[in-house]
Amino acid sequence: MPEILLSPSGNLRWVEATSPHGDFSDADVRAAFLSDWLEGLFLLAARRPETAAWPSLRYWQAFAEAYLTNACHIPPGTVDSAIPPPTPAEIDAWILSAPPLHGGEYLSAELLVKIWNGLNAWVRQALNGGGLDRLIERRAPKWRQVGRVCMHLAENKNDPELPFAFLATYTSGLGSAGRLKHLPLGAALQQYAGAKNRAALIRLLTPLQRAAECCGWVRQLVDSGEIYRPTAWPIARAHELLTSVPQLEECGLSVRVPDWWKARPRPQVRVNIERRGVARVGLDAMLDFNVGVALGDKSLSAEEIAALLVGGDGLVLLKGQWVEVDRQKLKQALEHWRAVEQRAGNGQISFIEGMRLLAGAPADLSLDPHTAAEQSWMHIDAGSGLRATLAGLRDPARLEAIDAGTALRATLRPYQSEGVGWLRFLTALNLGACLADDMGLGKTLQVLALLLNMRQTAEDVAGPSLLVVPASLLGNWRSEAARFAPTLNLSFLHPAECEAATIERIAAAPVTELRDVDLAVTTYSMLHRQPWLRQLDWRLIILDEAQAIKNAGTQASKAIKQLSARSRIALTGTPVENRLGDLWSLFDFLNPGLLGSAAVFKSFVRQLERREPPSYAPLRQLVGPYILRRMKTDRNVIADLPEKTEAQCFCALSRTQARLYQQAVETMRVAISSMNGMARRGLVLQTLMRLKQICNHPSQRTGDGGYARADSGKFLRLAELCEELAERQERILVFTQFREIIDPLVEHLAGIFGHPGLCLHGGTAVAARKAIVERFQADDGPPFLVLSLKAGGTGLNLTAASQVIHFDRWWNPAVENQATDRAFRIGQKRPVLVHKFVTRGTIEERIEALIADKRKLADDILKTDGEVKLTELADEQLLELVRLDVQRALM
Repeated sequence: MPEILLSPSGNLRWVEATSPHGDFSDADVRAAFLSDWLEGLFLLAARRPETAAWPSLRYWQAFAEAYLTNACHIPPGTVDSAIPPPTPAEIDAWILSAPPLHGGEYLSAELLVKIWNGLNAWVRQALNGGGLDRLIERRAPKWRQVGRVCMHLAENKNDPELPFAFLATYTSGLGSAGRLKHLPLGAALQQYAGAKNRAALIRLLTPLQRAAECCGWVRQLVDSGEIYRPTAWPIARAHELLTSVPQLEECGLSVRVPDWWKARPRPQVRVNIERRGVARVGLDAMLDFNVGVALGDKSLSAEEIAALLVGGDGLVLLKGQWVEVDRQKLKQALEHWRAVEQRAGNGQISFIEGMRLLAGAPADLSLDPHTAAEQSWMHIDAGSGLRATLAGLRDPARLEAIDAGTALRATLRPYQSEGVGWLRFLTALNLGACLADDMGLGKTLQVLALLLNMRQTAEDVAGPSLLVVPASLLGNWRSEAARFAPTLNLSFLHPAECEAATIERIAAAPVTELRDVDLAVTTYSMLHRQPWLRQLDWRLIILDEAQAIKNAGTQASKAIKQLSARSRIALTGTPVENRLGDLWSLFDFLNPGLLGSAAVFKSFVRQLERREPPSYAPLRQLVGPYILRRMKTDRNVIADLPEKTEAQCFCALSRTQARLYQQAVETMRVAISSMNGMARRGLVLQTLMRLKQICNHPSQRTGDGGYARADSGKFLRLAELCEELAERQERILVFTQFREIIDPLVEHLAGIFGHPGLCLHGGTAVAARKAIVERFQADDGPPFLVLSLKAGGTGLNLTAASQVIHFDRWWNPAVENQATDRAFRIGQKRPVLVHKFVTRGTIEERIEALIADKRKLADDILKTDGEVKLTELADEQLLELVRLDVQRALM
């Protein structure tokens, strides 16, 4: 279906796809977006094509219409087209009401203002020396010329019988201070009549005529001539104007009313939800619930409420201020909430129902009986105790710092410390938490710090926690735990990291065997093979790459949700709110029941979509407290990040790879004993090259051209990694030393990103290199570039990418760093994350350890320039280095 995508740089892009609702009807809008997205955004509002079937189009159309509405209030002939941006409150409302968007994680107040200012810049250029009114007339013919006649209503405090004054004016131009000059509307008759400018007079009065056709009281003003002179008004007449403001503005009139009316002061049914007497808030907690009526922050007495309900509608002077009263709506709201209060029993409701109400959703997520107009007569608020809890959920900076102690062998960055504190806060409340930080911001480190803190906290209940990861991440977690939290006792429940006999022993007596374990680690695929995992009550259940359970119907999702734990944590780098089905499945694990059943959730979402205008604010406010996302583009984060982060990316071998690898090692073992000198060196180099090829993909070694994804652990790991990067619209560089695998990699990545990419190697013509770089560096450039290490390792500026992948290793850190520096150089505005692929249980893992650890053996086999010189090793050392550890290597 057509969609408007929001890019990380803050631009909008039109994305084409098939749609069950048919094709988008306005080809001009589509073409404009593909040429200049700002022009497309302007035309989306100006032409007003039907967008109801496409939520992202409808959202950006409404935003552009708000801009165009403001533009239409600029006086005719105005050349300076800078339309002031919305207020912070209006911006916040736009963010909350956004539907799930591709790139919605980048939506922010700063970005919306940037887009608004971008429209200003486009309009200024499109004026081409003319006036704004001419541009609107030329490019937005469906929009009426507005803002020329203005109705004013002011208080007249000296007359209790006629406490308001009315005046109609017209805009005559701009004053010296840049403000609009208003003259009484009666003066327009003299000015235009004197100049015999009948056309200008008709243009001026046309909006007033439209208003007279839809508002009877305006017709009376026009017919009596009262519209042309100032008049004192009674309360009822003033209220009539105030409630007609939207209609008047739709007709093209400007309306100025007292400031207090814009704030809509009115008595409201006030529902208060509090946690008094609740020691620990959690999904099973009960909250206090009470109903009253208040004006602002002042509660009304029973007598004042009774007086309001028997009085008249309209404006009432209450507690020294004018307030609006609709007796019927107020009475209906009060009766509804008193009935809810009575049904609650003992004045209490469940935590889940309370959170739904505070988010602006019905307590049971069923059909909301209240229209938007009725909802304005009620207000739901958290009491001071619950408000403090919610503030901690929504703003980790409010929480006290968490100390992981000296056992943590790392210094947490401020945003990481806040993340640990937030996780500790939610888990202490027995609430589920989703840590959705960008890739490279240290989700693993934050969880390790949390576990260390929990271990040293005396009041915390002891017991093992369970970590579930994709098999490809087992090595990463073992490595990170050994590096940052070596005192944590980890037990790996997977054949790649643990003897089968050990797993069997633990399965026979899990409570006893795991008594002193801090963290048990298993994989999604192992869950249904180990039913005993469902028999334990885990301290924490942590899911890494939690998007693995986005489909609620999979075997892994069902097995995960059968586990029992006091608290749950999901780690993911994928924006979780952008796909509603994924969001429900994730929360069905994190906080079961919060979003209701799958059927109830779908019905709830349909209600939000049917609202006029559609708003997803209740859903966003409901799930928001349990999701913490920080991105590398956040100013508070980027200032605290290292410019470059390098990480090992462990991969497994397929059975085909393992068989070919073992054959190559055995062939070398048999032949090497009878060789020496140059022949031996040649055999070693040839074998090392074959092992590297096999670790990449068996088809690279056999030359069969198949390159099936399932046959290579590296291809599978590349897919896992890039699926998240594609979701975040991040650009990547992929380096390999082998020319023959570049085309298969390009084809593989194109399937993951859904778009073709680029490649550059020794066979690329010199003249074409510049064009490739320019295409990749463009804002709308392709998502990936695959390069051979030698051809692309120097001389190129590729700062459009912030992710670098070394698919295979040169075993020379200096050469790899040169390649990385194609992205990590002057002009790069984001931190660079470098992923170094390493196959477990093979020569790649052992050499990586040698280079990293700088042990004596490593010094013996490294040249002065850092390159590995394996041909000089003794036979025993060489065979040990290339030996295949089958248990660790296999998927």
